[in-house]
Amino acid sequence: MPLVSLFGSKGRLVLSALLVCALILELACCQKDAQEQRPTPGRKPKPNTPKPGKSTNKGPRAFTPKPKIKATPATQAQTFLTQVLNKGKFKKVGETISVQTGDTLELRCRGNPVQWSVPSYLDEDDDGRLRTVQHERYGLLTLVNTTGADTGEYTCYPMYCEDTDCRKEYGKAVKVFVFFPDPQELFVPSSDYYEVIQLRTNWPTVLPCQVTSPEAKVTLHREFPPVEVAVDGTEISFNVRKGFTIHRPRPYHAGALYCVASLGNLRQSSTKYMLIYVNYPMAPPAPVIQASSSSVAIGENLRVSCIVLGEQDVAVEFTWEYPGQQIGRPLYTQESIGPVGGGAARQQSQSVLLVDEVRNVDQGTYTCTAQNLQGAKSVSTTVKVVPKAKPKKP
Repeated sequence: MPLVSLFGSKGRLVLSALLVCALILELACCQKDAQEQRPTPGRKPKPNTPKPGKSTNKGPRAFTPKPKIKATPATQAQTFLTQVLNKGKFKKVGETISVQTGDTLELRCRGNPVQWSVPSYLDEDDDGRLRTVQHERYGLLTLVNTTGADTGEYTCYPMYCEDTDCRKEYGKAVKVFVFFPDPQELFVPSSDYYEVIQLRTNWPTVLPCQVTSPEAKVTLHREFPPVEVAVDGTEISFNVRKGFTIHRPRPYHAGALYCVASLGNLRQSSTKYMLIYVNYPMAPPAPVIQASSSSVAIGENLRVSCIVLGEQDVAVEFTWEYPGQQIGRPLYTQESIGPVGGGAARQQSQSVLLVDEVRNVDQGTYTCTAQNLQGAKSVSTTVKVVPKAKPKKP
C-alpha cells in the first residue's frame, strides 16, 4: 500500500515539507562549494600538486629526471696543473709551490698533447733526472733527485694539432714557480762570477737574484761605495720569483751590484751584476738624403748628405751604397754630430759622401742607411751625370 495512503492528507503535507527542506539544504551546500573554489582577489589559487615523495594514486610513482647541464667547450678545453703527492693524492697548484730538495716533483697537465717548458738549466744539462710522458688525457712531468738549482718556472702548453702539424696555444698556458729550499744554498747556483746587464733607458732592467726558498729575506747592495740600495717599490721593486726590477733605469743606477739573502743563521751573497747604462733610442732613425745637385757635369765634384735628427747621446751609424762601387771607387765620407737648439735635448748626426771629379760611372742611385739600437732605415736619391759644357768661342 502507498505511503501517502497510510497517512492520508496529513501525511502528504509532512512529505512535502521534507522535500522542501532537502532542496534548501542542497542549495546551501552548492553555494559553499562554489565559494571555496573561487580565488581570493590578489592571491593566486594554490595548485593541487602532490608533495615531493608522495604519490596521488596507488600505481607506480612517475619519475621525471633532471635535465643535464652540458659543459661548454671553453670549460672542456680549460687547462690546469696538479701536483702529484704521496699515496696517489693530487693538489691543484697556485702561482708557487715548494718541494724539499731530494724529493720528486710530479706535475700533471690536462690535455692531449701538451708541451713543457722548464728552467734553462735543466734544458742544457740533460742528466736523465727529467722525464715527460704523454698519456691519453694528460701530460706528466717528473723530476727526481731535485736540488736548489732546479728552482724556476715550469710551464705547460696545450697543443693545437691539425693532422701532423701542432702549435702551442700560448693563451692557455699554465705556469707554476717551484722553489727547492736548500739548507746550504740560498741563491740558485750560477757558474758566472760577473753578469753584464744593460740598463736601457726605455726598458725595465731585472737583476734575477733568484733564491731557493720563498722565506729568504733579500736585499740589494752596491759594491762601491759599499751601501745598501733603497728599494721603495716604485723606482726599484722586488719579487721573490723574478728578483729586483729597476723600472726606469738612469745613469746613476750603473755600476757593480749584488744581492744578499738571509734565512735563519745563514747569510749569503749572489752573483755580481755589472750594470752598463745605454741611452737607448725610442725609435729607429729617420734619415733625410740630399745631393748637392741632381745633375752633375763630368769633372765636377759631388756631395751627397745624409742627416738624422734624434735624441741626444744616441749613436747613429751610417753606411752607403753608390754607383762607383762597381769599379772599386773608394768611399770618402765626412761625419759629424752637433746639438740642436730648442727645449728638448736633441742632436743632429750627419754623414756626407764626397765624389771628386765625377765620371759617367758615378751616375745612378745613392743610398744611405742610418742605424741605431732600435733599427735601421734607408733613403735614396738619383744623380744624373751630363757631359762637360764646352767653352764658348770668343
